[in-house]
Amino acid sequence: MTDFPTAPRQPDYLSRLNPEQRAAVETVDGPLLVLAGAGTGKTRVLTTRFAHILMTRRAYPNQVLAVTFTNKAAREMRERVAGILGQPAEGLWLGTFHALCARMLRRHAEYVGLSSNFSILDTDDQMRLLKQVMEAAGIDMKRWPPQGMMALIQRWKDRGLTPARVTPAEDSDYANNRARAIYAAYQERLKALNACDFGDLLLHMTEILRTQEAVLAQYHRMFRYILVDEYQDTNLVQYLWLRLLAQRPDPAERNICCVGDDDQSIYSWRGAEIENILRFEKDFPGATIVRLEANYRSTAPILAAASGLIAKNSGRLGKTLRPGRNDAKGEKVRVVSLWDSEEEARMVGSRIEAARRGGHNLSEVAILVRAGFQTRAFEERMITLGVPYRVIGGLKFYERAEIRDAMAYLRVLNQPADDLAFERIVNTPKRGLGDTSLRAMHELARSEGKPLIVAAWRLIETGALRPKPRQALRELLEGFARWREMLPREGHVVVAGTLLDESGYTDMWKQDKSPEAPGRLENLKELLRALGEFESLAGFLEHVALVMENDENAEGERVSLMTLHAAKGLEFDTVFLPGWEEGLFPHQRALDEGGEKGLEEERRLAYVGITRARRHCIISHAANRRIYANWTSAIPSRFLDELPPDQVEVEGGAGAARARMMSQPSAFPDQFPLVARKPRVIEAGAWEVAERPARAAAIPVGTRVFHNKFGYGRVVAADENKLDVEFEKAGRKRVLDTFVEKA
Repeated sequence: MTDFPTAPRQPDYLSRLNPEQRAAVETVDGPLLVLAGAGTGKTRVLTTRFAHILMTRRAYPNQVLAVTFTNKAAREMRERVAGILGQPAEGLWLGTFHALCARMLRRHAEYVGLSSNFSILDTDDQMRLLKQVMEAAGIDMKRWPPQGMMALIQRWKDRGLTPARVTPAEDSDYANNRARAIYAAYQERLKALNACDFGDLLLHMTEILRTQEAVLAQYHRMFRYILVDEYQDTNLVQYLWLRLLAQRPDPAERNICCVGDDDQSIYSWRGAEIENILRFEKDFPGATIVRLEANYRSTAPILAAASGLIAKNSGRLGKTLRPGRNDAKGEKVRVVSLWDSEEEARMVGSRIEAARRGGHNLSEVAILVRAGFQTRAFEERMITLGVPYRVIGGLKFYERAEIRDAMAYLRVLNQPADDLAFERIVNTPKRGLGDTSLRAMHELARSEGKPLIVAAWRLIETGALRPKPRQALRELLEGFARWREMLPREGHVVVAGTLLDESGYTDMWKQDKSPEAPGRLENLKELLRALGEFESLAGFLEHVALVMENDENAEGERVSLMTLHAAKGLEFDTVFLPGWEEGLFPHQRALDEGGEKGLEEERRLAYVGITRARRHCIISHAANRRIYANWTSAIPSRFLDELPPDQVEVEGGAGAARARMMSQPSAFPDQFPLVARKPRVIEAGAWEVAERPARAAAIPVGTRVFHNKFGYGRVVAADENKLDVEFEKAGRKRVLDTFVEKA
């Protein structure tokens, strides 16, 4: 056991704290809830409190349980505690929920029918095992995909429900009302394999603490203090595990400290329950609440705007951020109104370029979007301008699996001899072509010196394949011939939508019950929208090839591009928040599924976005936005109306007053009508792709413009929406005005 560190003569680690932080550190006895607003020094408080408990000899290192959500946070806490102690922090019970429960479970595995050397299955192994169980039960896995069943099992585990605890109210009609039986069989198979999945680590340990009084008493004696980070993000089983460990028999010894921010609870979609933090005082009567409200990150206007917005939520414990620095004065939050989403991307790009010329570090610039599909427009703009960027928390748009698959289909459509593309999609979705069939195709192609698609036709004609895969392959190849014949007549956008539908690729993702599937379908719609910006399929494919080549260098400054969910915990000098319109933000799906609770979580997400900014926060909305390939007239987000007017500076016409705009259509200038004409809709298979709404002001003669294919040039003549442009490298061309932008 590690000895107590020698107490310093002067606790200088406390002198670096403000009064609120110090109160949170020194209130060591009894339950404590620390409401830590954004940028208020939450990590400093938590680690200093940990070190303070050890320095004041209230507990040995192994008598403190410290729980984090990520390994990175645990590592940072360990290093900071060691820095304060002046020696390595050893013997600590410090880690993530899963790591700590795995450590405990190996001590008590026999209570749940396992031995201490149990295996922890990864995602692939879990799915393989569940498929075996469903197959043995005679479940039609085409009608009831295993992904949906696995999502249901994990949801039950997140709620602390073993098969025996799944009540009729918690049950599901999945798999013809056999979901609970499949869950039980899956758990039995895990036990037979002496294995568990990640959900079992918490579920098993919580069940042991619920049912084994001696084990629970052992941990009550062992842990004198409990520290919990990001408490607002806990799900139900994490909450139950913590509450069991914290509720020692003597209420005076319930020394649990939970640090969190009810205003930053944004993960309900993955099981987090804001009620856990809201009912802390009920769970631990007499609890002390300390509010950290001095923000050391952002300027006063940014904090005032964020606080004014989040105050509209009723499900919160309440606090108001204030500047913690003397130099926290700054510019107001800017709200920029634009004609459409393409102008929005240009606005963001031009401001980033201007900041770059002014010496602004690109690594201190972020674009935070509500939905993943929004990133494409900004990626394209950054590439056009030559501004390096990175996508955080996800892949770049054209690197995503569903986009690569769709692009492979389009490449084969454009060039049948593209073997790499054909090989990628010939069995995607599954067409019964196993390794043997693909090997035979490759051997025939090599022996005759022909492309794979020709070899595939030969295999069909010779009857070398079994009937079912032979018919599926024939339908695919006949489809490519039909789609290629349609191109001159229907156009590349219509054909691309038809191809995705008739090939079965769209249905593959529609039937996928994983949480990622809806986002993948949204990205495919955004791909069709991108296609509509080019005059031909070949031009689009060439553009994408150049985009993929223009990869960022590993080193150097880069603009950060990510979703608002991925931005939590990060901070930047300048933050752009585009797309603040009804239906996009707040997101319609959140409103439809969550009602008022969904709206409040969306508002917390807006609060998180604003508080990522240190000095400059630019919010934008557009009168027209292309969402999933369709142009729609957009109404400014209600959140703009909720920002304190004295902290906002409006640019571009519409402003933030949604109610005023609804009652006064002239709130937009004449050239920015609130309701645009209904755009012409192109049918593309099951997809609808609308043209960009026309705006009254044409591009005047003499304007310098940029075209994705021909580069820079100057308009020399105009005929309605057709422009004659003298390009610097390509010479004079006639192009549609929708395919150029002002340079």
